[in-house]
Amino acid sequence: MSDQPIFKPTRRTLIKGLVSASGTALLSSRIGDVLAQGAAPATVTSERLRPQVPGGVMSGDITADSAIVWSRSDRPARMIVEYSTDAAFKNVARRIGPAALESNGLTARVDLTGLPAGADLFYRVRFQDLVHDKVFSEPVAGRFRTAPVQANRPICFVFSGDEAGQGWGINERFGGYRLYEAMRRESPDFFIHSGDQIYADGPIQAEVKLPDGALWTNLVTEAKSHVAQTLDDYRGAFAYNQLDKNKRAFSAEVPFLVQWDDHEVRNNWYPGQQIGPEEKRYQERSASLLAARARQAMFEYNPFRFNPIDPEQIYRAFQYGPLLDVFMLDERSYRGRNSPNRQTGLDADSAFLGPAQAAWLKQSLKQSKATWKVIASDMPISLVVPDLNPDVPKGTYEAWANADDGMPSGRELELAEILRFIKQENIQNVVWVTADVHYAQATCYHPSRAKFTDFKPFWEFVGGPINAGTFGPNEVDQTFGPDLRYVSIPKDNPQNQSPAALQQYYGRAKIDPITRTMHVSLHDLDGKSLWEVKLDPEA
Repeated sequence: MSDQPIFKPTRRTLIKGLVSASGTALLSSRIGDVLAQGAAPATVTSERLRPQVPGGVMSGDITADSAIVWSRSDRPARMIVEYSTDAAFKNVARRIGPAALESNGLTARVDLTGLPAGADLFYRVRFQDLVHDKVFSEPVAGRFRTAPVQANRPICFVFSGDEAGQGWGINERFGGYRLYEAMRRESPDFFIHSGDQIYADGPIQAEVKLPDGALWTNLVTEAKSHVAQTLDDYRGAFAYNQLDKNKRAFSAEVPFLVQWDDHEVRNNWYPGQQIGPEEKRYQERSASLLAARARQAMFEYNPFRFNPIDPEQIYRAFQYGPLLDVFMLDERSYRGRNSPNRQTGLDADSAFLGPAQAAWLKQSLKQSKATWKVIASDMPISLVVPDLNPDVPKGTYEAWANADDGMPSGRELELAEILRFIKQENIQNVVWVTADVHYAQATCYHPSRAKFTDFKPFWEFVGGPINAGTFGPNEVDQTFGPDLRYVSIPKDNPQNQSPAALQQYYGRAKIDPITRTMHVSLHDLDGKSLWEVKLDPEA
């Protein structure tokens, strides 16, 4: 894979306005000669600068024969993708993609189809200026591996979440988002981003004083200087994270499977919520309107493959050969209001996935022929997450658990039905991965320890944060019999520790094609394995 230049911040603090509200980098580009494929050389003058590619490239939503390739221009331009199974780009295929326009945040994607299964694909993206059609950006290169159709090699994936939270942004002196570099060194087949891709409600300031008196220094942009409310604000929050060199390098090599949680919109939001007067930072009070803008920006800035029937659908499944299926959940779009979470029956308020998504998950699990079924849940099962927003009553809960340690109630009812279905249908080898709570944990659930016992034993693994404050450990609800096998932080851990405390985490799973064993490990900021377990598949 060629090493092509991409945008690289060179100053600790970016001038306000460097990234506009639309997330477009206002950078001058070098002047030179451009060779347009199939055309005569064009001389570029100061009035005709190359398009820039400030966000690098990404791939995602991979299958055995397809993948989404994504990128972003700094001006209206047409995306062109060349790809090959050869790193030297012999026998190149070429796709003329859509135009990156202001209406889509200057982003573009191409769905590459007809690809060979289980193969390494190399690609490069260029943008053709829509005003000067012989002017092209420099090519930016990437790679990905398609899903296999045979169990003829190991599978490796990583998972984490929670990025640029609590005001801890890109600190170049610290090395930026170092967790991305640690995960890149794993050479994974794909990455599950478990949500909180941005902190739309968390402004980034130039400097933050640490408890020891040292300064944490952030790159800053206008879009991240206040809470996000407009579409351009949300676009700017996604563009901010792409300023990090580690994320751009990782994105060019590892396909993303992404979901959202609350901070893509606003802390602990739910559909229909009206933000109360106690929250002074928002002029727009409708969480549903904010979520609509945030969803559009999230789709624009991620390599999603859109559902043609429901273009706003986030939950989806991926088959990764005979060894693995991945089920990406959406625990935001269909939930009821945050409440004491003690309802005695399933209703609109106790919904978490909602009836349609819950039914889809059950049937998808039942139909899966893969050895391992990994459910990516953006919120953990037994960890108690109270809603502490100033405009909600005390005793209100955000996640599945409600801290009563008894039989399922509230949102736990929906989960209990899913777990019961898995047992009734004898669906084997189900593993859950998640993030949200900003520390790492491994939990084994067993009916012998539970109040609700009608389920098969299973594991849940928590990763994160990627680059955010460290919190926890959280209270643990005993309804489903959790046995904590590993917790990455002590009970008296200070809250909102900066990334400088080195308490940032990811999980890694490796599946052996011969034994079909899944090895799961939890890792720190520099890639050190902190804890691991070998899971043997049921016969």
